[in-house]
Amino acid sequence: MDTYHDLISQTFDFPTADFTVHNHELQFHGIDLMALVEKYGTPLRLTYLPKISSQIQRAKKWFADGIASTGYTGSYSYAYCTKSSHFRFILEEALKNDIHLETSSWFDISIIRNLHAQGKVDKQKHIICNGFKPEAYKKEIADLINDGFVNCMPIIDSPNEIEYYHDHVNEKVNMGMRLASDEEPRFQFYTSRLGVRYADAIPIYEQRIKDDPRFTLTMLHYFISTGIKDTSYYWSELSRFVHKYCELRKVCPTLTTIDIGGGLPIQTSIQPDYDYPYMVAEILRTIQRICAQEGVPEPNIFTEFGIFTVGESGATIYSILDEKLQNDKELWYMIDGSFITNLPDTWALNQRFIMLALNGWEKQYKKIQLGGLTCDSQDYYNSEKHIYQTFLPERKPADAQPLYVGFFHTGAYQESLSGYGGIKHCLIPAPQHIILDRAADGTLTDTVFAPQQEAGSMMRILGYE
Repeated sequence: MDTYHDLISQTFDFPTADFTVHNHELQFHGIDLMALVEKYGTPLRLTYLPKISSQIQRAKKWFADGIASTGYTGSYSYAYCTKSSHFRFILEEALKNDIHLETSSWFDISIIRNLHAQGKVDKQKHIICNGFKPEAYKKEIADLINDGFVNCMPIIDSPNEIEYYHDHVNEKVNMGMRLASDEEPRFQFYTSRLGVRYADAIPIYEQRIKDDPRFTLTMLHYFISTGIKDTSYYWSELSRFVHKYCELRKVCPTLTTIDIGGGLPIQTSIQPDYDYPYMVAEILRTIQRICAQEGVPEPNIFTEFGIFTVGESGATIYSILDEKLQNDKELWYMIDGSFITNLPDTWALNQRFIMLALNGWEKQYKKIQLGGLTCDSQDYYNSEKHIYQTFLPERKPADAQPLYVGFFHTGAYQESLSGYGGIKHCLIPAPQHIILDRAADGTLTDTVFAPQQEAGSMMRILGYE
């Protein structure tokens, strides 16, 4: 029977720029993962900071190349969607790349002020304030504008939101307006709950924004939940949005910018299956074509890439504790953690990540199911993106070394969805979190961001101490 290495090499174009094998052990961006496991143990959460900067620079290059090849006359700006991961080390790494920020909560404003106090964010930075806004959020936005953050931009999500800024903003403010896109036909409802109706965009501008000397409408915003995909649905919604931009631009000459949101995907399989330069160029051509037809200037473009920025920087590593044969052919490998508590998207959204063994690449492989430690029947992982099966090297009780498995590109949303540092299902502790970076000479550094959660912290939260 072939080895696990044979299986991966035959199935994918392997090795890749990110994944290689040395002495039958997996390396991620040239990082000796087994050395980290020996140093820190498992379960282990990793964040590789250089990947964040490289993703930002990749996207900037795709847009620069697309603008050059199409002759597009507008500019491009990159914003990071903070809700994908709010950690300080994530924001600080992203901000090294001359980017802007998009917020979705009033607590985000506290992060902005903290970064400003440290000199990481100046008052010229574009702060795009998105989402439906309770009064606390509107107050924080108004205070930020009044404190001199000249490019803090509230994105109007509801017509009534404007009244608050009318009553509380003292300075001039650039505003944006979000349009409510139609959801994908198979979705449970027809129109997004976020944004204003297409039919209301021009009346809102003419009746509530145009005549207030403090307000200037400069940005039109949209986002669709399926992300940027080469489908008739995506192109139809983008075209509809650009036509509305053109219609509004004809009555609002200050409208110079569109925000096409986030949604640029990350790799969830070893085999690349997304043509990023093509998609970026086609987006530019679509905007360019419609603007030419309508006789309006091509707008400047903002994007708010969140998952794309941070997703591929993350990895989660488990050891296989034991195996169980539950019938004639279902072999379970039991991990020392939980998918529900550590990787909640795997069960809530059936999200697939890149799964690879860390060691044992020279061994024969077996079809397996992976089981987590909680008592929930949904705590399992049994399929890859490309096939409804999972395979790992075989393990034997006599093996001198445990078998380790890694889930890669897990850097977005998982901590916030599972509640970082809080109470987890069945009181399964949060794993140790390690930050990986490289010095100027390329030397890898590893530091502990957070130790594995202890029983005492959970007892205090639950009121026993």
